[in-house]
Amino acid sequence: MTDGMRPYPEYKDSGLPWLGKVPAHWDVLRAKSLFRLSIERSAAQHGMELLSIYTHIGVKPRKDLEQRGNKATTTDGYWIVRKGDLIVNKLLAWMGAVGVSHYDGVTSPAYDILRPRRLLSSDFYHYLFRIGDYLQQFKCRSRGIMDMRLRLYFDQLGQIPVVVPPPNEQDAIVAFLDDIFRRTNKFIRNRRRLIEVLTEQKQAIINRAVTRGLNPNASLKPSGIDWLGEIPEHWGTAALRLRYDQCLGKMVDAKRFTGMNAIPYLRNTDVQWDRINVDDLPLIDITQDELERFSVKSGDLLVCEGGDVGRCAFWDARIPVCGFQKALHRLRPLDPNRDYPRFMYYCMYSASKLGVFVAGGSENTIAHLTGVKLRAHRFAFPPYDEQREIGAHLDGVLNQNEHAITVAQREIDLIREYRTRLIADVVTGKLDVRHLAPADDLPTGETDDDTELADDIDGEEAMNDEPELIEEADV
Repeated sequence: MTDGMRPYPEYKDSGLPWLGKVPAHWDVLRAKSLFRLSIERSAAQHGMELLSIYTHIGVKPRKDLEQRGNKATTTDGYWIVRKGDLIVNKLLAWMGAVGVSHYDGVTSPAYDILRPRRLLSSDFYHYLFRIGDYLQQFKCRSRGIMDMRLRLYFDQLGQIPVVVPPPNEQDAIVAFLDDIFRRTNKFIRNRRRLIEVLTEQKQAIINRAVTRGLNPNASLKPSGIDWLGEIPEHWGTAALRLRYDQCLGKMVDAKRFTGMNAIPYLRNTDVQWDRINVDDLPLIDITQDELERFSVKSGDLLVCEGGDVGRCAFWDARIPVCGFQKALHRLRPLDPNRDYPRFMYYCMYSASKLGVFVAGGSENTIAHLTGVKLRAHRFAFPPYDEQREIGAHLDGVLNQNEHAITVAQREIDLIREYRTRLIADVVTGKLDVRHLAPADDLPTGETDDDTELADDIDGEEAMNDEPELIEEADV
C-alpha cells in the first residue's frame, strides 16, 4: 500500500520540540498568517445548507445526519461557510472537531469559520489539524476549568505554528492521503461486512438451539410466546422467577461513600457479552450485613438492566470479594440440578438480540429491564441434561465464529492505527510521498461515496459501545 515511501532528502530544525525537524523547503508560520476569522452572517430566509462539524467525520450537511444532534429552529444570522473554509468547534477542537467544508452553506455561531488568506489546500490543514500533536496544541491553548468546558478562540489558535509545504506539494499530499483513506475504508467496510455476516450466523445458530434444540426431527408444539414460536413437545415454559433467583445490585451514592466497608464493584459497562472487566473497578461501601445480597459468587450470571439491555456474562471470581451496582441483575438457579446457567446465558443472548427486552419493541425507546419485568419474562426450558448438551454444543460450534470476529475486528483496529500514524508522518514531513500521489486525483480533498462516514459510524455500537459522534449544540 505504501511501498516507495522515504524521508525527504534534507531537513531543518523547526525550532519547536513537539514538531521536530521539517523538510528544508517547508515554511513554519503562525496559523493566523494562513487563515482569517470569517464572521459573515446569513440573511433571513437564506435557503442555504445547514452544516455541522463532527469529531469523526468532519463537516457534513445536517440533513445527512438529521437523527443526530440538535435541530435548529432557525438558521437566520448563522455564519456563512464557503467551500474551502475550515470549521472549528471551539468547545471540542481538541477532540478533533475541526475540518474542511466541501459545501457552501451556513453553520452555528458556536463555531469559528477560518477562511484562507492565501493560496493553499484547506484539505491539507484538515488532515494536519486532526493529528495528535495539533490536537494537543489545541488543548494547551484552550481556556476553561475542565476538559469538557475548554474553548479554543481564534486569538490562540492563530498563534499556533503550522507547517507550510509549497501549494502543489500540499495537493500531492492530500491526493495521497485521500487515496489511502479510500483504500483503508474499503478494507474496513469489507471486514465489517464479514463481522455482520458472522454475527448474524451466530445469532441464528443460538436462536435455533434455544428454541428448537439440537434434534431436527423433534416433534414441536406452540410455546404460546411470540418470540419463541414452536418448541419441542417435551420442553416446558416458565417465568424466570420460577427457575432463577434475581437480585438487583446496590444503589451507588457517591455522597454517602465513607470507605469504611469499601470493596470493588461492577458497573453496567464492566459487563460485556460473555466477559467481565475487573481492571480499575471503583469502590462502594457494602457492610457485612449487606455482603450476601450485594456481592457476586463464582458462576453468577450478571445481566445489564439498561444500555444494551440483557447483555450478560458470568462472574469467575478473579478477585475474592466484589459487589455489583443497581444497573445489574444477578441470576442464580433456584435448583442447580434443574437448570444450567450456561443455557440461560444463551437464552438471554437470543432474547436480547431479538429485541424482546426493549420497551414497546422500539429501539428508539430508552429501555430498562426492571426486576419485575425480568422475573416475569417467560423462556423455554428443556430438561437439565439437554440444557447442558445445548450449552456445550453452542460453546463448541461458536468458538471458530468468535475467533473469526475477533481477528476481523483486530484487523480493523490495526489498519486504523496504521492510518493515523501514516497521516501524522506525511503531513509533518517525516515521509515524502510526492512521487506516490495519484496524478488523476490532484487535487480532490474528498473521499468517495462518503466512505469516511461509513468507516466511522457503521457498526461502531456493535463493536464495543463506542462513543457516538460529538457535536456541540447550536447556540
